[in-house]
Amino acid sequence: MSPMNTDIKKIAIVRLSALGDIINSAIVLQFIKEHYPQIEIDWITEEVFSPLLEHHPLIKRLHTINLKELKKKRTFSLLKINIQKLRHLGAYDLVIDMQGLLKSAIVSRIISPNTHGFDRESTRESLAALFYKNSSHISYEKSVIKRNTFLVADALGFEISEAMILQKQALFPIKKTFELQEEKKNITFVIGASWKSKIYPKELVVKVCDALQESIYIIWGSEDEKKEAEWIVQNSHHASLAPQCNLSELISFVSAMDLLIGNDTGPTHIAWVQNIPSITLFGPTNARMMYETPKNRAIESNSEVNILKINKNDFSIKDIDYKEIVIQAKELLYGL
Repeated sequence: MSPMNTDIKKIAIVRLSALGDIINSAIVLQFIKEHYPQIEIDWITEEVFSPLLEHHPLIKRLHTINLKELKKKRTFSLLKINIQKLRHLGAYDLVIDMQGLLKSAIVSRIISPNTHGFDRESTRESLAALFYKNSSHISYEKSVIKRNTFLVADALGFEISEAMILQKQALFPIKKTFELQEEKKNITFVIGASWKSKIYPKELVVKVCDALQESIYIIWGSEDEKKEAEWIVQNSHHASLAPQCNLSELISFVSAMDLLIGNDTGPTHIAWVQNIPSITLFGPTNARMMYETPKNRAIESNSEVNILKINKNDFSIKDIDYKEIVIQAKELLYGL
């Protein structure tokens, strides 16, 4: 671990994407501020994810770039705009690349030569390490939360213990209230995911809803997901559509729940950072993607997961017994 450096006054964190990864990365903000209250923290992210961190009380400035648009159009003018934007961000005592990919490493190095990231044995894209002035070693197979916190702590010279993580404050402020059931427990089910193989079958979601017999809201984010959610509502006696929410509203909605159940996807991870009980369902991925606690649980399929080579055609999530979900949900809801 690097020695604590009290000369550091201004840092930038680079975490460009994706939703769940940014959510899980951003818990480091409170730990940095606890040890370095004087530090200014800027954050660099993809433009599409900026609403998530806009006006966060622990971030001084949020900067966005548009690499997704650049990848799509591949024009020199777009490349030039993004590079100029990065070069004019100002001087930083340290830039920490929490993503560990070649693109994020290059972004970090354009911003400043004072870069810190994962070493070549700790990331899938080992060439990224060439762009760092200093680096940290932690196994890629470790929990993403442990990797995130270790990297930042090592870069800044302090310790983030498991006790600190377990006792963390909710990451996001609540900005909206919702009228919810008072007679029943309020549960939300996240049915979407970035890959079809991560999605728990809608027929089994219905069985979970009807077995729990509580007020269950089905979260949806796209028109396709809305159709799936409507099917679940039509076939269940206890499910209803969650309100349409932007990112900020979704955080507030999840924060009002007694329990969240969901696939391995960004909205599911909101529950953990907001200290809400949750059950995350894993098929082609595993519990490395979260931080398990007594009230944040993982249920994995029997699939053998190679985290270095994810099989997106692994649909074993459908083999998770809905009764196991119900059992664990009741334990979290009622202490049974």
